[in-house]
Amino acid sequence: MKTCLREWRERRGLSLRKLGDLSGVHFVSLARLEAGLLDPQLSTLLKLCKALNVSLTQLVGVASKPQERRKSDGAD
Repeated sequence: MKTCLREWRERRGLSLRKLGDLSGVHFVSLARLEAGLLDPQLSTLLKLCKALNVSLTQLVGVASKPQERRKSDGAD
């Protein structure tokens, strides 16, 4: 999470204070999130998604394409 938040914020050219203003999340909390010192609540993540105009999966760093399914043992 920490790396993705910083990357998205920097891609948007936003300071911690500006993202805080846009999202309603205090800039100190944002700094702690980026440093990995704070685990965000879902409501905080959703505020950040809206402010950054990204999906939740993009923000938390989930792969953008589905992983290949492993062939199951047995029946297909």
